[in-house]
Amino acid sequence: SFPPVTPSRIHKFRRRAKISYRDEGYLFAALLRLSGLALWLLTATYLIAPSALQASRLQIPNQIRYGAIVAGSLCSLLMWWTLSSLGKNLTDTVVTRSTATLVTSGPYQWVRHPFYLTAALMMTSATLITANWAIGIASVLVLGLLAIRTPREEQKLIDRFGQQYRDYMATTWRYFPRIRFRR
Repeated sequence: SFPPVTPSRIHKFRRRAKISYRDEGYLFAALLRLSGLALWLLTATYLIAPSALQASRLQIPNQIRYGAIVAGSLCSLLMWWTLSSLGKNLTDTVVTRSTATLVTSGPYQWVRHPFYLTAALMMTSATLITANWAIGIASVLVLGLLAIRTPREEQKLIDRFGQQYRDYMATTWRYFPRIRFRR
């Protein structure tokens, strides 16, 4: 999956900062990016020539598809909030920058990985909007690879922030908000 172009990413490329994929594993990094590319190409193909993906069409009621348009639009706002909160800490690998700060505000106050949650919601919306199982399978592949990568990413965060990150882990869940019931 390719990260969006944000001011922090543009700044990174201007500085020519190198982010290593070694810790993630070159093969894994390539597989994740190729699956993300496949998802983008399938989605672009659907937008340009939907008939090209007719063989993988699903029968989904229009009301659900319209609801997915609304949900996807709201997810765009959530993605903006997530990326804005993360700021210069954003990388497209498990590496934590030496200048990174631990972000626990914005959507990160409820979930440790709101980017992945939002991406999952957006991919689900795209699958429902397009009513296409090929896009759905590509989405599941990307999300599965991100889920496999997450423990390594969290270990890097523990290595960088130590007890501060462990305390944060104790109060938030990985992908979903922790529901607290009051007695």
